[in-house]
Amino acid sequence: MTDPWDVESLDLDAYLARTGQPAAPPSAEALTALHEAHVRTIPFENVDPALGRTPRLDLESITAKLVRRQRGGYCFEHSLLFAAALERLGYEVSRRAARVQPHRNGPRTHMNLVVTVDGDEHLADVGFGAGVLRPMRLADGAVVDQAGWNHRLSRDGRLWTLEKETSEGWEPLHAFDDQPQRLIDYEVYNHYTATHPDSPFTGRLVVMRLDEGISRKLIGDTFVVERPDGSQEMTPVDDRAQTLRSLDVALTDDELAGL
Repeated sequence: MTDPWDVESLDLDAYLARTGQPAAPPSAEALTALHEAHVRTIPFENVDPALGRTPRLDLESITAKLVRRQRGGYCFEHSLLFAAALERLGYEVSRRAARVQPHRNGPRTHMNLVVTVDGDEHLADVGFGAGVLRPMRLADGAVVDQAGWNHRLSRDGRLWTLEKETSEGWEPLHAFDDQPQRLIDYEVYNHYTATHPDSPFTGRLVVMRLDEGISRKLIGDTFVVERPDGSQEMTPVDDRAQTLRSLDVALTDDELAGL
């Protein structure tokens, strides 16, 4: 039977070298280490949609871009790559789709993963705007520190909601159920995300990086630094190329000119 995700085509050694991780046997600890390494290493960015290009979702194209070119991408690219690496390493992975900002009638355009290891299911979310550093065990009310920001999973029947603690309480980020997805589903979501005028990833540059106690973002021509205490610094960007390099986004001269 043909693998619809083509995971055997992944250059696993190149991916592990990119993230600086060993090929460890499946465990909750190894999953956490690889998840953190992926988020810290591979940027979240929408350069292609900002240039008017729709990202390719075949694994060969994703690997060429995020691994060999050392670029970044957004959720579909991150999660498809991470899922393939996990399956090659022996994990059980279910590819899911989430509704972003469900309390505001947001679209169902986010890809996340549910990974089963050591008898437990875990949310793995390496492509949610570089906001989730560590996997979270699927348990109602589970709270996990994500680089200084508390995140919580809440369950209502089949529906799981990921929430972030703010000064005003718990804010819903996205909601997902147990319905597995097919590659064609992500192609549809990807088309909307990369081309629709109401998508947050068309018409402006979005780059996000996360580390312990600090979130750095480039939104259009504004550089934003956020910290867990709620403080925020916003600075106009004079040298976009230099700012992108500081966020580990390496572009060609043509790409920089196009932006």
